[in-house]
Amino acid sequence: MPSNQQLTRPQQVLTIANSYLKRERPATALLPVAALLVVAGVFAVTSFVPAIVVGGLLTTGFLAPLIQPRGTVRLRTDTDVTSVVDSFTSPVPPILPLQWGTADEVVVEDGIPVYTLSYLFGLRSVEISLHRDSRSISDGSHRINLQLRMDGTPWSRYAVDVYDQDGQAEIEYEYEADQRFGLRRLPQRLIADRYFEAALRAQGYTVVERNRSVTRYLKQLGCAG
Repeated sequence: MPSNQQLTRPQQVLTIANSYLKRERPATALLPVAALLVVAGVFAVTSFVPAIVVGGLLTTGFLAPLIQPRGTVRLRTDTDVTSVVDSFTSPVPPILPLQWGTADEVVVEDGIPVYTLSYLFGLRSVEISLHRDSRSISDGSHRINLQLRMDGTPWSRYAVDVYDQDGQAEIEYEYEADQRFGLRRLPQRLIADRYFEAALRAQGYTVVERNRSVTRYLKQLGCAG
């Protein structure tokens, strides 16, 4: 097997991921425009100083690392446990469809999957690498750990448990971002929520339970209740 291997991805998931991009990128681009309109509106009805204050507050909210997404998800599928473990340890795990699905290409480099994503009309790009390990547990379940790194920097982690439940494979996983984000990321996350479950269904998984939360930096510092 060559050290670098380009992978083919399921077309149905790619279609869903492309629909996500068509909505996410304009929404993300419009957010700073909306902020400028707010500042202009404040300036029009008040004066320069209040407009500067509002602009500063909006900029801080958009850019300051205030939020850290985390949560838990429980899935079910008719596929057997062994096949599920194989898919979750593959270069394109089912729970990362909007990562590998939006990539320009997915290449395995010396055993490590790398997703290359371009933005700003192709002027810039990032590489997301997927690092995996798995082990069997004495009760017959399997633990899989996934970590995404963006240009070498830890980005997010996923701890996945796969087990048999009445003849069906069930999957429970916990995820947490390794980076904190500003509020400018919220439109991206809200739109991703809509397409994430559709991409899972396309791969044969049903979402049984999903709990999401946002850890605020101020709470971690003990500055807020």
